[in-house]
Parts: sequence; C-alpha cells; structure tokens
Amino acid sequence: MAYQNITGSLSPEDMQQIKAALQTIQKKLPFLITLSTEERRKLFKMGDKSLAFVNNSITAAQSNPDILPASFDIQEFVRDYQLAATLTELLIALRQLSEQVDDTLLAVGSEAISSSLTVYDYVKTAAKKTPGLKSLAEQLGDRFKAIRSKPVKPASDS
Repeated sequence: MAYQNITGSLSPEDMQQIKAALQTIQKKLPFLITLSTEERRKLFKMGDKSLAFVNNSITAAQSNPDILPASFDIQEFVRDYQLAATLTELLIALRQLSEQVDDTLLAVGSEAISSSLTVYDYVKTAAKKTPGLKSLAEQLGDRFKAIRSKPVKPASDS
C-alpha cells in the first residue's frame, strides 16, 4: 500500500504509556535471556520443520516413556515445546509491529530530510542577497561536506 504524507505525533504521555506497556511485556516474560553471538551459533535452531519434528517427538516420548531414561523429564520437554510455540506466535506479532515502526520511521524520516533539503535550497539562495544567512547556509551545508570530500574511485575496466 502506498502511503500518503504521514501526519502523526506522540505526546509525552503517550510515550510514557507505550514504554510502560513494553515494561509490562518484559515483566510478563521474566525468563527471557540474552545470548552472545557464539552461544547463538552453537544452538540448534527450531523452524517450522523442526517444530513438527519436536511435536512428533513429544508424541513418541509420551506414547513410549519406558524407552527413555528415568532422568528424562517428559513434562519439561512438553513445557519447552509449548513455550517455544507460544514465543514463536509472540515473535511474529512483535516483528510485524517492529516492521511497521521501522517502515514508518523510514518514511517520516525521508519526509523530514526532503523538507530539510528544500529549506536548505531556499537558505542558500536567500543567503546571496539576505545578510546574516551565509553562516546558516554554511552550517546546513556541513551535512554534505563528508560526502563531497570522499575521493571518487575511477571505474575499473574489468
């Protein structure tokens, strides 16, 4: 869906309520952890196919508990699966929200930059005839200095 110019705002009270809601979500998930990159790399990843495999394994374990060692906790296995399924559902909803926030930020940021470029063009033009605007034009132009100062690589023949 193409979007129109975004007009919206969040009051400080709205932001406070949103942050409080996020804190409530975190409090409802006290078991959440943070893994290092190395820890993430070493762990099995459970996608859709693995979810079905685990579900079938639970059925096998519950139907044949005598083939498992006594130390194997079938109920903990079931709880892990149920939590994984629930967190998967939650993650999908959070990703959708995150994508919407990200897309909206990208669009509204683009709108702001576009308007800023328009203002900059007018300030540059007006600075030629209006006293006191030259330093403002230079200040606004600082945003582009790093871009212009980068050497341009020549095109390769290969």
